[in-house]
Amino acid sequence: MQTSAAGQSLATNAAIVDGVFRALSDPTRRHVLERLSRSPASVSELAAPFDMALPSFVAHMKVLEQSGLVQSKKSGRVRTYQLVPKRLKLAEDWLGKQRALWERRLDQMDAYLLSLKETET
Repeated sequence: MQTSAAGQSLATNAAIVDGVFRALSDPTRRHVLERLSRSPASVSELAAPFDMALPSFVAHMKVLEQSGLVQSKKSGRVRTYQLVPKRLKLAEDWLGKQRALWERRLDQMDAYLLSLKETET
């Protein structure tokens, strides 16, 4: 079975969007992204508000980094993370397409129901 470049691109894009939504599915990771929207921060700064072991928190950071929502840089013993907003745009675009689809469907249903109501009167 051969796949076209466009098909591969769609599959790749879908996998990226899946990874972004997986990363966003956890409240801890969403909180971290909110924090990083203000400025880059070290792992210890990001972990401070959470009541969890550092290895567990680092696992959350790994999910965020693998999804492409954050990137890290290590300087000596300190790893600093920063937000990569481009990946959030992919999720926003997907949600926008879904919203447009459902708005169109609801508009069609509304028009149909209005036409039924007019024929009854």
